[in-house]
Amino acid sequence: MEIQIAVAKTNKYATSESGDTLETVERPNGGVSVVLADGQTSGKGAKVISSMVVRKVISLLAEGVRDGAAARAASDYLYTERGGKVSATLNILSADLQSHTIVITSNNHCPVIIAQGDHIECLATESSPIGTSRNIRPTITEIPLEGRTTVVMYTDGLMHAGEQYGESLDICTLLESHLEEQEPTAQQIADAILLQALRLDQNRPNDDMSVVVLRVLPRNTDQIRRMVVRLPFGPVADE
Repeated sequence: MEIQIAVAKTNKYATSESGDTLETVERPNGGVSVVLADGQTSGKGAKVISSMVVRKVISLLAEGVRDGAAARAASDYLYTERGGKVSATLNILSADLQSHTIVITSNNHCPVIIAQGDHIECLATESSPIGTSRNIRPTITEIPLEGRTTVVMYTDGLMHAGEQYGESLDICTLLESHLEEQEPTAQQIADAILLQALRLDQNRPNDDMSVVVLRVLPRNTDQIRRMVVRLPFGPVADE
């Protein structure tokens, strides 16, 4: 089998820096984790917060700390550093080769979409953002690490896409239409979701937008691990 992880993200319109931060880390006992945080508000201040949270979680996961414990520690750390005055949403998505499960850890009101075969489920959580008090706990869901599984997680910029124009983004229907095709890649799905969100916001996103897609495909591979990163940037102005 093959695990694919893809990301598509963009900034809030007319904002030079995204308040969303995302990193990946190999798990010491096998597998990979993706950590996604969205700092309160937007721009540089939000970026500082989300980067702080993600760095803390990544360092703990790399040491073998379990996902839920890492999320709780990051929340306490943010609370201590900022006195409970700022918050962030946090998601950890892990393909754990030791337990042969996909672990979904969430401190985010945005639902996580899970597709297993032909069944699509919207996993809504009641967890609170981190950093506002001590002992904030995430919601944790584990599902089998098996073929034809797709997980989609995202920040609230996608969930609210189009609202100012009376539109809404139906991620479940969009995902279902793509899974009817012949094994789309994780990147194709992530790109399609983000592009639809941008269309609904008339290409002027009202908030930072990030979407992560994890797919488990039942295919033979050459056992080579690969990672591709694409980071667009504008031309540098002459001084």
